Amino acid sequence: MALTQQIGQRAAPTSAAPVRPAPAPAPARGPATAPRPAPVAPDYPSRLHLLIPPGVRNQMAAWGLWQNPIPLIPSDHLAQTLAVLERHGWGKSLDFSPTGRMCIRGAQTLLQHTGHVTPTSRNRAVDYMQQTLREHRIHEPFFAWNDHTDRTFEQVSDLLTLSAHAARKNGE
Repeated sequence: MALTQQIGQRAAPTSAAPVRPAPAPAPARGPATAPRPAPVAPDYPSRLHLLIPPGVRNQMAAWGLWQNPIPLIPSDHLAQTLAVLERHGWGKSLDFSPTGRMCIRGAQTLLQHTGHVTPTSRNRAVDYMQQTLREHRIHEPFFAWNDHTDRTFEQVSDLLTLSAHAARKNGE
């Protein structure tokens, strides 16, 4: 009793009522799953990978002799396209430059040729890029927009990021 008087509290007498358990805390509200990590840029494919046609690679994968990458959905494909451009360099007017730089379409072609995206997902990603350009009152194909002399990598990065967010918002 002396300790409670020192603190300034009163000790409550015990009662005959049963002790009730404390209510369980409410479950935390938030996303059901953790956000997906951003796709990383794949290594440039080996010479063997480039020489073997996709049909042969798919048959070898069916036999267990080859490991194909898992194709990505449009939002992840756009994020991976940006990662490829950051890793290998961005360029204009050529899909693949002699120095290894790529434009947006070149990076998409690399990812499709190596099996990281299906043609359908790539076309959906292109639709999202075109939609983003139209929202900014630009009415030309993304590859022509990419090749303008005053285009910067920051603008290309913004296009890919905004398009990926739009695709993710739509569940793709």
